[in-house]
Amino acid sequence: MNTPFENYLENLDKAISILELSDKEAGILKEPENTIEKKIKVELESGEKELNAYRVQFSNARGPYKGGIRFHQDADIDEVKALSAAMAIKCAVVNIPFGGAKGGVQFNPKHMSKDDVEKVARAFIGAFVEDIGVDKDIPAPDVQTNPEIMGIMLDEYEKTKGKSEAGVITGKPIELGGSAGRGTATAQGGAYVLQEFVDTIHPKKKDLTVAIQGFGNAGSNIAKILHYMGYTIVAISDSKGGVHSSRGIDPEHASKVKHEGDDLTHMYCEGTVCDLEKLERDNAKIIKNGDVITTECDILVPAALDGVINKNNAKDVKAKIILELANGPTTPEADEMLKDMGVTIIPDVLANAGGVTTSYFEWTQNRNGFYWSEEDVQERLKPIMVKAFTDIWKLAKEKDIPLRDAAFALGVGRIIEASRLRGRI
Repeated sequence: MNTPFENYLENLDKAISILELSDKEAGILKEPENTIEKKIKVELESGEKELNAYRVQFSNARGPYKGGIRFHQDADIDEVKALSAAMAIKCAVVNIPFGGAKGGVQFNPKHMSKDDVEKVARAFIGAFVEDIGVDKDIPAPDVQTNPEIMGIMLDEYEKTKGKSEAGVITGKPIELGGSAGRGTATAQGGAYVLQEFVDTIHPKKKDLTVAIQGFGNAGSNIAKILHYMGYTIVAISDSKGGVHSSRGIDPEHASKVKHEGDDLTHMYCEGTVCDLEKLERDNAKIIKNGDVITTECDILVPAALDGVINKNNAKDVKAKIILELANGPTTPEADEMLKDMGVTIIPDVLANAGGVTTSYFEWTQNRNGFYWSEEDVQERLKPIMVKAFTDIWKLAKEKDIPLRDAAFALGVGRIIEASRLRGRI
């Protein structure tokens, strides 16, 4: 099985072939510009711990490095490299003036107190404070980080530097200079792209069903948005399990259950005791997290971690459209299998780019000291996402290639052109 970075290189090779790039041109996208690995020592409630921490700066040809920071026990340098590369492609796809970066700390925050997580956040900034900056490298939230953690990171950066610099971190609480609409931006951008695709392929198609794997920020928000737009949510899951209902799931109720600290199965069950009457009423059943991937539906939305659609389960996918709200949820082997099955994949570098686009809006607002309403943010977000889809769709049709290959070719081409104009190649 390929590593995440090997998966990236496979996609890159296809773009190189489509664009007919020279070895010199292709070479600048095969390795990051800077790979920074550090050990951070943190005094936790359980004693002093030494944690692996990373910041990978892949490309700044189109602007400052940009990318999130994830807290996860499986975060390693290969994964962070792959994610930083994807960020560079993603920013180029939606044509915003950022490069690509990513950060990570290898630990599980779910097993730590809030105070301990704060200590890790401050320690990360302390270790990388000279590597980031408002015109250099702008971090943001990612897996198991959130606006509150970004606020703590901002505080640590500003205390260390001795000055106010809100734009150095995006995805912050609104009270600290965050942007209205940032919390729902990844999901909202994905919904804009999905609707544009549906309107292009099935302009009169109604009653489309959706299954969503992962019910964190992105998954729960796209469930609400698509439900409001008229789609039927038939399956949802988180790491502990999920629910399937052919009659449709109320995402607001599911979010309330999740917010109260319960897993999604608590919509119908407490422990091993389930409300059989409610299950029968909704034609519902309790399912495992992985079962969502193979659920009978029109649209599958992986919104959690990478590699969840792979050679072992791709053949059982029932959906005809996959909207990749997570980063790297489909392996290259699965990609090929799904293509042969007639499944259309709206790739992550397009589908989830609403988040980084709104981070760009936040950075812009911070730099100008003038802030927009949520309506203003959405009005600015939609045309960017629609234009990116249109550009990719056009290229895919011209070259007779999948949307992922078209998206990578578009992004790579823009990075290469910026590098050429800078005299780097």
